[in-house]
Amino acid sequence: MTAKVLMLQGAGSDVGKSLLTAALCRIAKRRGLSVAPFKPQNMSNNAAACVSGGEIGRAQALQALAAGLDPHTDMNPVLLKPQTDRTAQVVVHGKAVEVVEAADYMARRDRLMGAVMESFDRLAARHDLIIVEGAGSPAEINLRARDIANMGFARTAGVPVCLIGDIERGGVIASLVGTKAVLDPADAAMIQGFLVNKFRGNPRLFDDGVSAIEERTGWPCFGVIPWLAAAARLPAEDAVVLDRPQTENDAELKIAAPMLSRIANFDDADPLKQEPDVNFQWVPPEQPIPRDADVIIIFGTKSTLGDLAFLRVQGWDHDIIAHARAGGRVLGLCGGYQMLGRRIADPQGVDGLPGEAAGLGLLNVDTVMGKTKHVSPVSALCAVTSTPLTGYEIHMGRTDGPDTARPFATVNGAPDGARSADGRIEGTYLHGVFASDAFRRAWLGRAGTDAAAMLCYEAAVESALDGLADGVEAAVDVDALLSLARRPGWTPQH
Repeated sequence: MTAKVLMLQGAGSDVGKSLLTAALCRIAKRRGLSVAPFKPQNMSNNAAACVSGGEIGRAQALQALAAGLDPHTDMNPVLLKPQTDRTAQVVVHGKAVEVVEAADYMARRDRLMGAVMESFDRLAARHDLIIVEGAGSPAEINLRARDIANMGFARTAGVPVCLIGDIERGGVIASLVGTKAVLDPADAAMIQGFLVNKFRGNPRLFDDGVSAIEERTGWPCFGVIPWLAAAARLPAEDAVVLDRPQTENDAELKIAAPMLSRIANFDDADPLKQEPDVNFQWVPPEQPIPRDADVIIIFGTKSTLGDLAFLRVQGWDHDIIAHARAGGRVLGLCGGYQMLGRRIADPQGVDGLPGEAAGLGLLNVDTVMGKTKHVSPVSALCAVTSTPLTGYEIHMGRTDGPDTARPFATVNGAPDGARSADGRIEGTYLHGVFASDAFRRAWLGRAGTDAAAMLCYEAAVESALDGLADGVEAAVDVDALLSLARRPGWTPQH
């Protein structure tokens, strides 16, 4: 079996490629097809651990869920995880292989096309349909040489492309028509149609706009997709969502979380944000952590020492320590856990620049970074209540000290994390713990609220995926769109 393939590319970044890929995976699954997502190269510090080993971007894990599959490293063979403004960790087939300067990676990235095609060929041999997601935009023609993520992949694999424009940000006619104008004719020929995404109001009001794009590009439009409420209930991969306006509520429990500069796996917060009795707020740079917060959560980071320094520049260290001294609760996840300790040392620079620094001193533990990266899904028990929970580990470093005698959880009988003597300061290496409903309710109960709304988070995500698919199916000529899919090796007819 060799799958048919369709690739979604964007006229810009954050146009909705990830969620539309998920929607098409769910639609195809509901039609009885064996479908899988694929993204040749991703850049994100939000990663998921695969049952079979290794890590991929969180968006591909969500797309796998939409397709009814376990996440697999073949779905995202190259993952870049930024560590500083100039360097990133390169993950290939789920394993971290090197840390490189951005310029060096861009000059040599085409050497990874073999790894990309190896994964793609394996997926194509196992499924009926592959929905491929591009990265950024093919209109970034300055990046076309050595490209493995957009037209470089489409041309190498021989797969047709549907281009997506985002009308919410404005200028969608120019972005779609302009993409056709700047592309090399052979690249432009790979595009077989377009979608307009995130329209608010009556889509018939954009009929003239659709006609203008079709006339200027020669591409057919397969649909104008409205802004879908279900999308807001799904995990987001790009940190750009953290910059969007937040809506406060009057819930009894207030949780605040500082936006670290290299924040990772911030979708750990999603189940808390959906709890009606929780007022969850991100704290942006240059703003203090609210004094009336009941709980402060320090999320993970791709550069613990770098973000510890960033946290201090913002003055958040004083806010967190004052909050703890006043009896408030603090939870550190992964890198946030490391920051809560007495000292962090990274002598080899495996998690950013080499160095060491004093931590916040709220837990009596110390961390030493090492080259071994721990990546795995886990099943665990809460050390306080023995409540079962599931999650995953993606971290470098080992943390030891007296407070680890009071662990956060036990994983296969081994302790994880640490707690202060009064139990108000907690740290863990486990991500995704709040997706476990019973654990989340018990933890919120200890924090001071009765989470009796019975939110079933995994069911809510499944419902949102179905809602997303329903909305896309109502707005898009899905039959015509999926009929574009071709077996690898396809070339457009001129």
